[in-house]
Amino acid sequence: MGVTAVLMLPLLLLGISGLLFIYQEVSRLWSKSAVQNKVVVITDAISGLGKECARVFHTGGARLVLCGKNWERLEMLYDALISVADPSKTFTPKLVLLDLSDISCVQDVAKEVLDCYGCVDVLINNASVKVKGPAHKISLELDKKIMDANYFGPITLTKALLPNMISRRTGQIVLVNNIQGKLGIPFRTAYAASKHAALGFFDCLRAEVEEYEVLVSTVSPTFIRSYHVYPGQGNWEASIWKFFFRKLTYGVHPMDVAEEVMRTVRRKKQEVYMANPIPRAAVYVRTFFPELFFAVVACGVKEKLNVPEEG
Repeated sequence: MGVTAVLMLPLLLLGISGLLFIYQEVSRLWSKSAVQNKVVVITDAISGLGKECARVFHTGGARLVLCGKNWERLEMLYDALISVADPSKTFTPKLVLLDLSDISCVQDVAKEVLDCYGCVDVLINNASVKVKGPAHKISLELDKKIMDANYFGPITLTKALLPNMISRRTGQIVLVNNIQGKLGIPFRTAYAASKHAALGFFDCLRAEVEEYEVLVSTVSPTFIRSYHVYPGQGNWEASIWKFFFRKLTYGVHPMDVAEEVMRTVRRKKQEVYMANPIPRAAVYVRTFFPELFFAVVACGVKEKLNVPEEG
């Protein structure tokens, strides 16, 4: 009996590995078919996440419209995509110069895209501007700039493209938001406010356009870290608050978020959270035990103000 069990274990592991491989291959092919020949608009395509989304959707055979506010970096992204793509299976991306914080040019960009392709199947609102500092030291002008880039820009582009989706009774709008759209973290007032506003808008929009078969999805990671930045070492054990903040701020890699965006489009998900257990728990604590959440956050602020920063 024991010998049989020992012999069966490698076969069992081999069988599981085979099933996982088949699942991954089927998922890859399914993802490709989900966006093949579809017109996909990606804002801030020159960011870390934007580049990864461009790579994933370009490989999937989408007709990409890559938006960014730096033409040279857009061309670099274009060259990188073309150099590794199979011309027989992919389409040449269209580059569009777009700064979402400049609301006046958004309508013209939407018209340019629609004149070129006639429709938009998937809109990925990815652009985001961050700022950190005490609320009383952040100027009102900077508050407005954050709101323009993170809220008014995305909703202006969405409103410009939405009538086309409604008339065709198809389309998907994806908002790459942040977990701070659900809870606020100290010293990020303007950023958290813009993310709350964006999430509120797209939650309402989801219900409004359901009857037209237009899907609205939100993908909310913690923080999206850069390609080569990894958490530093430190004495985090000295404080529960520091431990909490470390877990909240480490974030996820752009590649992981891009693949989740693809899954969201493929599976037509409405809401996705990309967070480890601690920030997920924080969202629930904020909802069901707000006084406890506020007390913990306030303690963290007091500790931060009492401890001198290094350097």
